[in-house]
Amino acid sequence: MKYTPWPKRDPVRNYFQLPNEIFLLGLPPGALAVYSYLLCCENRSTYQCWPSYKTIGRAVRMSSNTVRKYVCELEERQLISTESTMVTTKAGLKRNGNLLYTIRPIQLALNQFYEQQLAQMDVAAERQRVAKEFALRSDKRSSA
Repeated sequence: MKYTPWPKRDPVRNYFQLPNEIFLLGLPPGALAVYSYLLCCENRSTYQCWPSYKTIGRAVRMSSNTVRKYVCELEERQLISTESTMVTTKAGLKRNGNLLYTIRPIQLALNQFYEQQLAQMDVAAERQRVAKEFALRSDKRSSA
């Protein structure tokens, strides 16, 4: 029996890249799965794709409603943007089509994430300042 090695895979056609920074954003596993699938489907020159919720759900083993929830989260985090599309049936009727997804630069999501982190730190610092001031006033009143 002759040994035949596995055929080599074309790295351009059979793989997609997931940015390392995606793991800094603390995405839930479901959102990460949906984002990964969208990256897998995207046109590498336009950064767009248009799979249905059902198609994404079959690929990542989720219901359409769960996929919709994670798509909304990815939009809120500025990882993707979506646009509604229209299709015309054979009978000439216009119907809603699948969403058109555009994969946005990861830097936009990182900038938003860092701004949120800084805002949370500012709120925490303000709370500490107010608590310290309140404690000082309480001490002055109790000593008087």
